[in-house]
Amino acid sequence: MDIIKYNKAAWNREVERGNKWTIPASPTEIRDARAGKWKILLTPSKPVPPDWFPKVEGLSILCLASGGGQQGPILAAAGGRVTVLDNSPKQLDGDRFVAKRDSLSIRTLEGDMRDLSQFKDGSFGLIVHPASNVFVPDIRLVWKEAFRVLRVGGVLLSGFVNPATYLFDWELAESTGKLHVKYKLPYTDIKDLDEAEKQKKLLDGEPMEFSHTLDDQIGGQLDAGFVITGFYEDRQEAEDKDPLAPYMATCIATRAAKA
Repeated sequence: MDIIKYNKAAWNREVERGNKWTIPASPTEIRDARAGKWKILLTPSKPVPPDWFPKVEGLSILCLASGGGQQGPILAAAGGRVTVLDNSPKQLDGDRFVAKRDSLSIRTLEGDMRDLSQFKDGSFGLIVHPASNVFVPDIRLVWKEAFRVLRVGGVLLSGFVNPATYLFDWELAESTGKLHVKYKLPYTDIKDLDEAEKQKKLLDGEPMEFSHTLDDQIGGQLDAGFVITGFYEDRQEAEDKDPLAPYMATCIATRAAKA
């Protein structure tokens, strides 16, 4: 399977379905950002702490695998010089929509989060990477490329899924509320779903996911050269009806600096 091609089409469908990560920022959010009152999410519900950001005004910012008209337009309204790179054209349409509606300057590029070869070394002062690397199989390339295109003193803000989430039989959990350990880690939809489950997911056009070890998520950032200077956990909001959320935080965010 060409996973990039498949997940591109799947995320285009998620836009049509109204996935919450595809809903563009509102005019009120953009107006507030212009007035200096703004926040963004890397994970489901907890905003990034304000002190995690360098001075945004005039800063060159890459929103990495971050289409949907959310983080990019808010940072542009706050004064950043924003580039949004995403695999889904329809996700990028969300950023273009807000840019046109609210007279913002945003550069949008379609591409694979693991390949930033179109950017020169040290191109950005900030990279914003919400919980999206679950949709590619190898993430150490993401950290390596992010480190390269950041300038010295730049910051990478990233969110990702706690790999423990993928231990459980989610079909059983959603139908009965019972949590049953079913899979070994690291998990992938492609290899670990049985054939009937995989075919159902393919027929439904849902994105294919890959769990990643903490060794690759956190150790991968360190091995790329980053210094991790911030960390928090987060969980799904109540309306997401995540059976695991009452028991543990299911997402992680890190602040990593290029010293």
